[in-house]
Amino acid sequence: MTIANRRQALRCLGVSVALATVLAAFPAPAQDQTSVKIGFAISKTGPNAGGAGLTTLPNYQLWVKEVNDAGGLELPDGKRLPIEVIEYDDRSSAEEVVRAVERLATQDKVDFILPPWGTGFNLAAAPLFDRFGYPQLAVSAVTDKAPEFVKRWKKSYWLLGGGHDYTEALAGLLDKAAGEGKINKKVAMISVADGFGIDLVTAARPSFKDAGFEVVYDVTYPAGTTDFTPMINEAAASGADTFVAFSYPPETFALTQQAQVAKFNPKVLYLGVGTGFPVYGKNNGQNAEGIMSLGGIDPKNEANMAYRKRHEEVTGQAPDLWGSVVTYNSLQMLQEAIKRRGLDKDAVADELSNGTFQTVLGEVKLENNQLRKLWFGGQWQNGQFVAVAPKDREGVTPVILPKPSWQAQ
Repeated sequence: MTIANRRQALRCLGVSVALATVLAAFPAPAQDQTSVKIGFAISKTGPNAGGAGLTTLPNYQLWVKEVNDAGGLELPDGKRLPIEVIEYDDRSSAEEVVRAVERLATQDKVDFILPPWGTGFNLAAAPLFDRFGYPQLAVSAVTDKAPEFVKRWKKSYWLLGGGHDYTEALAGLLDKAAGEGKINKKVAMISVADGFGIDLVTAARPSFKDAGFEVVYDVTYPAGTTDFTPMINEAAASGADTFVAFSYPPETFALTQQAQVAKFNPKVLYLGVGTGFPVYGKNNGQNAEGIMSLGGIDPKNEANMAYRKRHEEVTGQAPDLWGSVVTYNSLQMLQEAIKRRGLDKDAVADELSNGTFQTVLGEVKLENNQLRKLWFGGQWQNGQFVAVAPKDREGVTPVILPKPSWQAQ
């Protein structure tokens, strides 16, 4: 080989190596993939594990099993690819959520990322979902700033409503009860110092004021609080017939028990996340009767009840009575968007924004990347956590006030 020919061969080899390096940086075409990598960070340990382990993780597991049992996720060409799961324990730490999401995007190079549990964690992760181009189907996140967030993070989807949706529904129910002479127009209120509590209490203040209620006690407490006795005593002394706590599961369970010990029996008891857990009704028995919270279900909805049966058969536990079915709905939306548009994240995001989907919730179409057809108020009645608001929606159950007195256990 002449010197000139040798130089030409080396140049060609250099171009080939450079081209191979560039191509390696891009994901393999769908036809060359053998699976769809889906990752998530979830609270398996720490204070958030109870909520995440009931509302979110079992639905991820149920969906993956059902999809893989059917042969995998279907692509536009009819080919099916099994789901390969990569998961991390965020240990109930917002910092760990951020690290895990970045790891999923940059090291694991997953095709899609499922959201974490909780309002605060979804807000913490949202900039990373946006930076790396992943659709974020935020289910367990209640925020009135969703319209603003959609403008900032165009591939974010907010599926559990805003704080004002829930507080206006509650204020409407209370106003009716007050008009019937069942309760006075005073409210005592506490809230966790977290994204969820802040959003709800910020919405509640004007909702109650507009309905003619006076908030006579309004205290925020740090996450992780276990002793609510001082707050319960002050609320009892306030003269309010209504006690509202925008709480997370550990506090919700603690408040319920400590209120009984203190013989604090307000005519309206409205607690936060955890009230709609099946175990809450089981643990409290008759004393759950009349307690209100966010969410609820229509027990006559056949699609929802069929989903609940499958959930319990596969995971060994019943889903919650608020966010679980919405979580599964979001996964069905993602599955159908992939079927229609493939594994391109931009195309899937566009379909989620504009498509119409048949899910366990019926026909679903997002409005400005938000799900608006939701139950905004629930109450334990006869062993079921039934939807009581919006009060003009088909399938609603009339609210029963005042709440029965505590029963000796």
